[in-house]
Amino acid sequence: MDAIFYAVPCLILAVVLFIGFRVTRRSWQIRAAWNSGLTAEGRCLRTFTTTHGGGRDTSVHTTLHHVYEFTARDGRVVRFEEEDGPATTVEGDIVTVHYTEGARVAATARRPGRAGLAASTLGVLAVLGAAAVICVAFMITYHGMSAEFGSGENTGETSDTVVIDGVTMTP
Repeated sequence: MDAIFYAVPCLILAVVLFIGFRVTRRSWQIRAAWNSGLTAEGRCLRTFTTTHGGGRDTSVHTTLHHVYEFTARDGRVVRFEEEDGPATTVEGDIVTVHYTEGARVAATARRPGRAGLAASTLGVLAVLGAAAVICVAFMITYHGMSAEFGSGENTGETSDTVVIDGVTMTP
């Protein structure tokens, strides 16, 4: 029974770490694309939205996606999808794409905004860090409480001695 009080926080920690990894990785990709100095004229091929939530009494969250295509400096045609782009960009619009060279091209159609990117990344990581601290604190507290009170296990004590406000009572 005690395992669930460790398994659930560990599962939450694993999800938190995965999300933190993904957020940090995408932030690095966008910064690398901006810092590379490579730009190309791209075209918005498609826009679409995805929604999730709305079950029972929860709110619905809608994410706007754009699919862009551009020709890299080496002649390759690159197509990529980007979330949370501007709602004013519609199919057929010409955009400036910042990208990195290499086997795996990292590209973005977002305008360079290093302060905004850093602030949003740090904000998400701060919330994830708080969730991780809460999970670890819960496990440490639970472990300390279960060790102190025996957690319903056979602790080897045979008497029913109780200590209340420093007074020992034995029935």
